[in-house]
Amino acid sequence: MGITALQVHNEGLGAEGVGEYCGATTAASFGEPQAEFAALRSDCGVYDLGFRAKISLTGGDRTRWLNGMVTNNIRDLAVGQGAYAFLLNPQGHILGDLHAYNRGDSITVDTDGGQAAKILATFDHYIIMDDVEVTNLSEQLTALGITGPKSSVVLAATEFAIPEMQILQLQSVTWQGIDCTLVRSEDAERPSYEIWLAPGNVRRLWDALLAAGAVPVGSDALELHRIVSGIPRYGVDIRERDLPQETEQARALNFNKGCYVGQEIVERIRSRGAVHRKFTGFIADGTGQIAAGTKVVAGEKEVGEITSVASLQLSGAEKTVALGYIRREVGMPGREVLIGKAKATVVQLPIADSVLRLEERSLQPHPA
Repeated sequence: MGITALQVHNEGLGAEGVGEYCGATTAASFGEPQAEFAALRSDCGVYDLGFRAKISLTGGDRTRWLNGMVTNNIRDLAVGQGAYAFLLNPQGHILGDLHAYNRGDSITVDTDGGQAAKILATFDHYIIMDDVEVTNLSEQLTALGITGPKSSVVLAATEFAIPEMQILQLQSVTWQGIDCTLVRSEDAERPSYEIWLAPGNVRRLWDALLAAGAVPVGSDALELHRIVSGIPRYGVDIRERDLPQETEQARALNFNKGCYVGQEIVERIRSRGAVHRKFTGFIADGTGQIAAGTKVVAGEKEVGEITSVASLQLSGAEKTVALGYIRREVGMPGREVLIGKAKATVVQLPIADSVLRLEERSLQPHPA
């Protein structure tokens, strides 16, 4: 994807680090990532979502066709509503993940920029005689995200009309004469929104949100927030060798929607009761001893592997939080395991529910 539309305006943004995230170049941090993470949980953080790709599906067969491609129910989506889904190969392995939104006269597919080329190629492969036109909107749309308990206050101060919205609902809104799409994100713990708009207007909106009190957040803090929230990232935590039920993402599956690519394998797994591995969380004291790819050991047997790792400061103590896979028979919350040479505890996802509930008081953002 190259550089994001917001990062084009790097001069004056105040980013202290820049790096690649989800297939695009964006700000890694604006100061201290732990303070930025705290803003997302207890204040209001604003961040670049220009690494997300937008794909439009039009044509009379678009709904039927996409419903036959992905694991969730697209056919019955109300106008303005979205769903999270996997794209599978015929063997049931995961080719990608995406959100699909019913826009009335079109469907908008939203995914990480790093997946866009693969998803577009898969779409092209399966459109044969169908009345479906696929358009990559990634150069026409970018997005900002805003998360935290004070998000609604900041949006109101920025003169955004904030309608009542369900999770994964979107609405067209106008801000200072600019056409935008407001999306209610999948964060059930605290208010979280995406604002889609033309790239030429993104810096103006960014500056307005900062002026209204939002804290700028880079990808380092976003990654920590993702891990603590227990959200897998395709290409990192979800790989093509993984099966849908192993990922513990029940929100991506619908068992009443009819046929789709890879359905036979998904149904066979359900009928047999379970898969051998599951996606879960881990926490350990200290930092620097665990890395992605490290094996998980219990009772001197290899029982899993780590896929994502981050450092977290809690009440002055440093912890390592991680995501990964573990065999179901040993993956009960509270189970002590060995990850490399580090002792760790299996925790239920999201990690925030298991570990951070009593620590929120320590996660206050630093004064501006």
